[in-house]
Amino acid sequence: MACLLWPLSQVYGALFALRRTFYRWGWKKTGRVPVPVIVVGNVIAGGAGKTPVVMAVVRHLQARGLQVGVVSRGYGRRTDDCREVQSDSDPQDVGDEPALIHHATGAPVFVARERIEAARVLLERHPAAQVIVSDDGLQHLALARDIEICVFDDRGIGNGWLLPAGPLREPWPRPCDLLLHSGERPALTGGYTATRELAPYALAKDGRRIPLDTLAGQPVIALAAIARPEAFFAMLRARGLTLADTLALPDHHDFTGWQRPAGPALPLICTEKDAVKLWVQAPDALAVPLRFEPSRAFFAALDAKLSSLDGYQAA
Repeated sequence: MACLLWPLSQVYGALFALRRTFYRWGWKKTGRVPVPVIVVGNVIAGGAGKTPVVMAVVRHLQARGLQVGVVSRGYGRRTDDCREVQSDSDPQDVGDEPALIHHATGAPVFVARERIEAARVLLERHPAAQVIVSDDGLQHLALARDIEICVFDDRGIGNGWLLPAGPLREPWPRPCDLLLHSGERPALTGGYTATRELAPYALAKDGRRIPLDTLAGQPVIALAAIARPEAFFAMLRARGLTLADTLALPDHHDFTGWQRPAGPALPLICTEKDAVKLWVQAPDALAVPLRFEPSRAFFAALDAKLSSLDGYQAA
């Protein structure tokens, strides 16, 4: 099938190169904002762990005393305007990942079709912001960036072909400032690594922390609407949970009209990303956070690149 689709991938590649040329020659405009912009993205289609990286970067910068804002397209949302994510925003209006980022970090998060618009509005409403982190957007050339972080999971570059014959959104290798492997078995050489594990507790809708040890030994239902749900299920089993049933739904599933499976009323376990939408339908669901921690060397390299930027003022 990949071979049959290879001619289409060549067309895709030509169009991508033409688009880059338009920006390079100024026929399409790239906008810049007066604070450093860090783009976290990937070149492989599907989830590669961008959102955990965004949250880790935001928390690191906040720990340094910096005021950080986040911009995103808000993939899968039903709205089309530029808006700020609030604590009570409907994830269907702002996107599940922006809702999770705001909930987990407390940083101001703005969504818009054009990230340059989101960045400008963010700075208008939060003028104290010192750094903007873009959730995804390596290929969104309308927003000028100062640092690019490219994220790979264990798939690496797959067969190395462009969409639709392969998984690549753009040709690899391509220049980037930092390369981060989000998986357990990096498929590419070079770059930085991270540790990832589930927290030893689950979060209830009201904020209570339920130790996973209290759920061990009893059957539970696990649900995930992420790019790689089996990875979440395996991590739950590694934590000692007994999965009576696993529900793998499409990434960014909106849960409209979703109903709990028939049968015994077992505890329902989900990802933190799913919980922001699932709690509307199943308020008793428990969300298990992912602890994702890039290496110290990664953060040291990020800090060094940020400090080297012209006009950058550290906290």
